[in-house]
Amino acid sequence: MSAPRLITFACLPGTGKSTLARALAEHLAAIYLRVDSAEDALRASALAPLDVMDAGYRVLWALAADNLALGHDVIGDSVNPIALTRAGWDAVAQETGARHCLVEIICSDPAEHRSRVETRRARLGQGPTWADVTARPFAPITAPRITLDTAGQSPDTTLTTLLSNLPHRTR
Repeated sequence: MSAPRLITFACLPGTGKSTLARALAEHLAAIYLRVDSAEDALRASALAPLDVMDAGYRVLWALAADNLALGHDVIGDSVNPIALTRAGWDAVAQETGARHCLVEIICSDPAEHRSRVETRRARLGQGPTWADVTARPFAPITAPRITLDTAGQSPDTTLTTLLSNLPHRTR
């Protein structure tokens, strides 16, 4: 059996991460884990902590480990803004023998990036504002990664580029 892949994303909101992560999960028939879903469920719980960010990541790491141990590829959809969260995903990959592929998504066109954030917020009635996104701390990534710029690119084009750069499952 080949080693599964843990494919995680690191990027600011509005760069196209979730669109790409969902499309990749569908294409690979991989398990899709979204931190926003975990955090929303935690907030709705009768035992909800005041801050669910740490708990949301821990839930995803546990679910990822379970599914990687079963041999499934796993897609982790989260902003992943700091070294601590990225290290958590690394630990899951090491624990399960999976190959960790970190994907950094950027949108180099500030006007397009802002439009995506504002359009999504208007459509969903929630989510960060442009001011929230630009003020959000995001630690530089020093680990090996695949970097994709979604500016001016369709989701299908970006997915094709990612697939051509993504390592295959190894034996």
